[in-house]
Amino acid sequence: MINGGHVIIHSRDAEADRAFFRDVLEYPHVDVGGGWLIFKLPPTELAVHPTQGPESQELYLMCDDVDATVRTLTAKGVEFTRPVTDARWGRLTGFRLPGGGEVGLYEPRHERATDL
Repeated sequence: MINGGHVIIHSRDAEADRAFFRDVLEYPHVDVGGGWLIFKLPPTELAVHPTQGPESQELYLMCDDVDATVRTLTAKGVEFTRPVTDARWGRLTGFRLPGGGEVGLYEPRHERATDL
């Protein structure tokens, strides 16, 4: 049956974004040829949210301590696009990828499906 998933980020500067995931986030990866890197992601969850607008997808990375993670990534030159805010389900922020895209980051307060 299904044994995995594959997330794709479309980027205006794929090489810079690949370097970011490799060098800044230090994600393990394989090179499938010609510098085309595929990264191992941390345990991942999937949620489906209702919308009245157009369908879309978002990528949020999770952490145990959003303040500490923001400090670590800021020291590595990462540009955060919004302040840390509190929501019922967690504390969240977002940062810019070198290619211009934005990724969310949050510290969940809810039970994590990755713990199943």
